[in-house]
Amino acid sequence: MNVSRTRLALIIGLAGGLLLVLVIVSPMLLISMPSFLSEGRTTIDCEDTAQVEEASDSAAADIPTDYLELYKKNGEKIGVQWSILAAVGKRETDHGRSTLPGVKSGTNHAGAAGPMQFLISTWGGKARISMSSQFNGYASDGDGDGVGDVYNPADAILGAAKMLKRNGAPEDVRQALFVYNRAWWYVDQVEGIARKYAKSGEVKVPPQAEEECDDPLIEAAPSDVVSKILKYALEQRGKPYLWGGTGPDAFDCSGVIYAAYKEAGLLIPRTTFGQWPFGVKVLEGQEQPGDLVFFNAGPGTSANSPGHVGLVVSKGKMLEARCRLCGPIKVTSYSGRASRVGFTRPLQNPDVLEQLKKLQNPAL
Repeated sequence: MNVSRTRLALIIGLAGGLLLVLVIVSPMLLISMPSFLSEGRTTIDCEDTAQVEEASDSAAADIPTDYLELYKKNGEKIGVQWSILAAVGKRETDHGRSTLPGVKSGTNHAGAAGPMQFLISTWGGKARISMSSQFNGYASDGDGDGVGDVYNPADAILGAAKMLKRNGAPEDVRQALFVYNRAWWYVDQVEGIARKYAKSGEVKVPPQAEEECDDPLIEAAPSDVVSKILKYALEQRGKPYLWGGTGPDAFDCSGVIYAAYKEAGLLIPRTTFGQWPFGVKVLEGQEQPGDLVFFNAGPGTSANSPGHVGLVVSKGKMLEARCRLCGPIKVTSYSGRASRVGFTRPLQNPDVLEQLKKLQNPAL
């Protein structure tokens, strides 16, 4: 009888100990769950991290080593898919190996030149441009010699990366390629080449702040007012761009920001040109959600008078309404965009500070 009781007590003790171990260890197992146990689970990467794509055997065999290095280097530097850059180089001039007019010198029948086939007017007006001079275009100095040479692969590939970035890559690759050469058959061909060059067989794009990522963005906002601004702005994602639009069905770049601030009870200037001097300037790296990020938008704009604006939703990410042909309002990356000129914080403007006081104390 006593033996039975002893055994029963021992069994109960062992069971209790096992249960305690499971309670302690099970969370660790969940944290370090093997990949085969998590297969089939759908997770959303809310971080704006670039995905490094490995080159396929086809890419290594077809692309000259120096060109492959330039595609990878400038793709990472500017923030576009190197495989797309390489596919453009393949489609245009077979990575500079073509003997047709305009590749090594002169221009072709369409006025294009160099390994990436830039129109001279798009490059900056001349085939070779001193980078110390004033020019409008994509002329770039990829080898550090102070000259943007459309026939130099280092310069041309860097310029092509900037052009793709300016027109939607890496998020909207098809739109960026369409601007590069306005034909959808061209876009299809380049994408097909890019898929062959990528080891994964895909053209990967960064996360677009899926709805699953909205709540963390809003919860991480530095204040309740910024949370309201972000919530309204993110709800406009997917709506079309309309020049002069302030909603509710369509917006332009400054219009969606104006409307988001208004939803939070704050009035700021309506246009980009008005919003730029309105906010307190913020140093790069110190920007936070609710701030504005500004860009030189080409002719008629400059570093002192930017023509495009986005709303910072997290480090490196902004919500923007870009242009009629650039697709719907969406969250994109501002990191590495060459035309960026600065950040401002409207919430630090004296007029806005007064508005905030009244919101907090309506009796004032």
